[in-house]
Amino acid sequence: MCVIGAGAAGISLTRQLLKRGRQVVLLESGGLDYEAATADLNAGENVGEEYYDLEDSRLRFFGGTTAIWGGRCAELDPIDLEARDYVPHSGWPLEWDELARWYDAARPLFGLPAARPRAEALRRAGVPLPHFEALDTPLWTFDRRFDRFAWRSCAELEADPRCQIAVHATVTRIVAAGRGIERVEARALGAGRLTVRAKAFVLAAGGIENPRLMLGSGLGNAHDQVGRYFMEHPHARGGRIVDAAAWRLLKAFGRRHRIGGEDVAALIAPAEALQRSAGILNTSLTIVARQPEGRRQFIGMKAYSQIKHRMAPTRSGRSLWMVTKKAAAWAQRHVDPARPWLLHKLGGVEIALLVRGEQAPNPASRVTLTGEKDASGLPRVKLDWRLSEIDVRSVSVLVDTLGTELQRLGLGRVEPAAWLSSGAWKTDPLISSHPIGGYHHMGTTRMGRDPRTSVTDADGRVHGLANLWMAGSSLFPTGGWANPTLTIVALALRSAEKIATELGK
Repeated sequence: MCVIGAGAAGISLTRQLLKRGRQVVLLESGGLDYEAATADLNAGENVGEEYYDLEDSRLRFFGGTTAIWGGRCAELDPIDLEARDYVPHSGWPLEWDELARWYDAARPLFGLPAARPRAEALRRAGVPLPHFEALDTPLWTFDRRFDRFAWRSCAELEADPRCQIAVHATVTRIVAAGRGIERVEARALGAGRLTVRAKAFVLAAGGIENPRLMLGSGLGNAHDQVGRYFMEHPHARGGRIVDAAAWRLLKAFGRRHRIGGEDVAALIAPAEALQRSAGILNTSLTIVARQPEGRRQFIGMKAYSQIKHRMAPTRSGRSLWMVTKKAAAWAQRHVDPARPWLLHKLGGVEIALLVRGEQAPNPASRVTLTGEKDASGLPRVKLDWRLSEIDVRSVSVLVDTLGTELQRLGLGRVEPAAWLSSGAWKTDPLISSHPIGGYHHMGTTRMGRDPRTSVTDADGRVHGLANLWMAGSSLFPTGGWANPTLTIVALALRSAEKIATELGK
């Protein structure tokens, strides 16, 4: 096997293939740590919605973007896999029970217990979660390891004689022969070149690089589907709560909780019945203490943002960020909600709604290639990120419903953000340390049953190519509200089993 990309998907898939007795060549474009020259290969154009600079939107070294991952783990909901008539282009080509089985296999790999956390566990522990009628309170769980997929955590791959790892191996061409792939060609930024021939190939380079390599190699695009349906989890300020029961709401939603030795945090999403009756997405929000819109950012938050976004993500830079994040998490657990509650009482912050939305699949939201080439000779990418009317309307319904629920419970009154009535998404730099989106690149090589509307089949194999598979969130037909990493690994484990069985034939 040849696996292209040593991120969460590629590493998990490699591990599973090795367990099945396969030989694997794992190619990684970057080295073992951040290098500016390699990061420049990510650069490209943004021509749609405002987005992060593409050079900084993902990390190109062993372990990938999980090197600065916040550890949030969450599962998609069963409704996310359904083909819903009010969500065009929705529907996964596998059933919920199948995905749930692989979630069970993936959870222990993140140090998570087999039992999925439920809101009732928080209530039993004394967390004052409201009892909503039309809303759900799903939970994140957190992987406490910041380096789950870093090089130092993958010693067993280096030691396995059946696994060969090549770093600084930027794949520049995937060469087909008939109905299969014959070889891949890679090169270093210097003079080094590499050709890999294998029985099967897996492209696990992320939601931007996967379509970039497919388009650059002229593969899998007979129906103009490669690169389409780019999705993110867009962030925004959904409004604020006035006359709020601030202490109770911040204690419930404004912090993590340690339950049974596990870190969890609650958020708010529309119940399935509301999604169906209102025709909205499975979008989400949390209740947080934030400065009002347009204020000058607190110096502490500004310093944290500078550490996170302006410092090069080298090993030392990441270590400093991790120390800062751990200190913030400790303070949040041991001091909050006293700190934000006091700031709220003093008028420094408001009780705000931090939206982490679902984006509906949109074929016009896409990754394409430009005429400019990078240092490896590959055409650079162009991202045309586009949101839809249903993305905004879903947040509007969620915010309005929360307002109704909070008034019924006597917990405050919601004032929706003005942009929700304008129909155009609006970001706010004060609402989050990453205010535009979650750096979640999904949907660009989506799986499906029909080659006319998808790039791969239900197993992740590219339509029309017998030995090329895709891995990662680029396979997602829809994204739900859930952070994608747990689902990425679950699908990678599933694909590895499918591929190993196929090769065994």
